[in-house]
Amino acid sequence: MIERIKYMRGKVIARIKECLWDESGIGVVEIILILVVLIGLVIIFKSQLTSLVQSVFEKITSESAGI
Repeated sequence: MIERIKYMRGKVIARIKECLWDESGIGVVEIILILVVLIGLVIIFKSQLTSLVQSVFEKITSESAGI
């Protein structure tokens, strides 16, 4: 059984390495641009997001007390 686990571990590691070195997918530049846009949106809408999250948690807390 341990041999089977080691074999599967090796397959998983090989697959991860293959995916990391595959150049046909999304590039680093695209990922960085997406992250910059997301961070910018979070900074712009920080107060709205904070109030939304707080109201959602308040609703969850109040409704979970009834269970």
